[in-house]
Amino acid sequence: MKTGVITDGISRDLGHALSVMDEFGLHYAELQFIGDKEVGDLDAAERSAALALIRKHEKSVSCISRHLFAGQVMATARPGDAEHQRHMEALKRCIDMAHQFDCSTVRIMTGKKEAILWGAHGAERWNVAKGAWDAQLPLIAPAVEVARKENIRLVVETGNGTMVNSCYTARKLIDDLDARDTLKVLWDPANNCWCNEIAYPDGYALLRDGYLGHIHIKDVCADLPRATLEVRPMGEGQLGGQFQPIADALRADGYDGVISYESVYHPGDGDFEAGFRGNIGRFLDYFG
Repeated sequence: MKTGVITDGISRDLGHALSVMDEFGLHYAELQFIGDKEVGDLDAAERSAALALIRKHEKSVSCISRHLFAGQVMATARPGDAEHQRHMEALKRCIDMAHQFDCSTVRIMTGKKEAILWGAHGAERWNVAKGAWDAQLPLIAPAVEVARKENIRLVVETGNGTMVNSCYTARKLIDDLDARDTLKVLWDPANNCWCNEIAYPDGYALLRDGYLGHIHIKDVCADLPRATLEVRPMGEGQLGGQFQPIADALRADGYDGVISYESVYHPGDGDFEAGFRGNIGRFLDYFG
């Protein structure tokens, strides 16, 4: 399968990250932070320098991954307000960068999570964050329209602190926006541990019929009562028994997108490159 890594998980020095990718035969570079800037904020010279490095190392860019639309509060966010416009302008810069880097995919997020979106038998009155889901739709709809006109695919990440935090909510967003032609799911099954969604078979079953566009892989242990998340070595967290059946299903279904290793584990000393080197072999055993 097509395997890669989010480069800043190795190093924000793009040249160094690409050299490390060379060591392990990884072809697909997902760009999120380069130096001290997030993608979409690089100036023309910085983008040209980054592209030269990509070409030198003969990599393909799988996704331009900015935290677009994250952090908006559903109770106050409005389409076209200053904060929303800031995200829309950043989206357009990311799309420009995607075109320059011959990349077809741009990552978006969704607003700040409200815990209970729907309910019944009393919960709809006392517990539901009324209107929160409906408030999200007109914030994302303009992004879909821009991407459609630019012939760019958007992927919405299942985040652990965002309105879309599961395969169910990701699919519902796409369906509610009637955007299946342009908007796909960036599935991060480790993030979904925070909402107790079982990655396989439950989560994957919701995505397998044309909703899946990109994948992030890491392993975690989520302790919701203690509000604690621990990143674990590959195979030693909650997803340890699910990686192989996920990989088998992706192969059987002919998934042709990219699977990015998200190198956010360190062995206790803050050395994320060491975490990458210690885990990339297991990642490739499953997905390579």
